[in-house]
Amino acid sequence: MLRRLALTAVVSLAVLSAVAPAATADSGTLPLPLPLPLPLPVLQGEAPARLTITVSGAGGAADGTFELRCAPAGGSHPVAEQACGRLDELAGEGTDPFAPVPEDTLCTQQYGGPAAARVTGTWQGRPVDTVFNPADGCEISRWNNLRPVLPNLR
Repeated sequence: MLRRLALTAVVSLAVLSAVAPAATADSGTLPLPLPLPLPLPVLQGEAPARLTITVSGAGGAADGTFELRCAPAGGSHPVAEQACGRLDELAGEGTDPFAPVPEDTLCTQQYGGPAAARVTGTWQGRPVDTVFNPADGCEISRWNNLRPVLPNLR
């Protein structure tokens, strides 16, 4: 019984394979192939990042103004490839690292040092203009979440 079922399936497939091309040849038109999508660069988000990061009070080479471009990684940022990788991770998580801490958030009262950073430009197709200042636990966490886009706090 199983042998007969298998034989019937093979014969049916062979007949259909032979009939389909013959049917299109009689009509004179061949079916058009399905269009394939063009390969596009793989981006995590709507558009590559183009950011200007100004850091002060972090000390040494961490202070200054740096340009960061992603897709491909470039600019004057000292670790552009790692910074773009972190932004891609955050985009994949669906979080906005540039959003301020909500006003009703309870934060520990600890001081993270005199560092400050301003980030302007575009990320995920949206404008960015925000300030980072590790004045309490929430702001320290916000800063650390964006490393290595921002330098390590001392």
